[in-house]
Amino acid sequence: MALSYNQQTLSKLEALLKDFGWSIRYEKGNFQSGSCLVRNIKTIVLNKFVPLEQKVQSLVEIILELELEVGVLDRKQIQLISEVKKYKSST
Repeated sequence: MALSYNQQTLSKLEALLKDFGWSIRYEKGNFQSGSCLVRNIKTIVLNKFVPLEQKVQSLVEIILELELEVGVLDRKQIQLISEVKKYKSST
């Protein structure tokens, strides 16, 4: 499975992050996407007007920064994280 820039990949990345307790918000404005922890609320904010490719790239970067513990994931989620890591090492 290669990481592609489509709605299905975006949905899988969103679901993975939600499984770890992160909420994802799409907002408008002139800002770069990112994640933050405020009062123990895990939130990721993405610019809703950027292209799909940038949304996927932003979530990939955030997943790599968070260093999610794979011990609590199912096989498909582990495979997705593996693809994210392969993707990042190839860029």
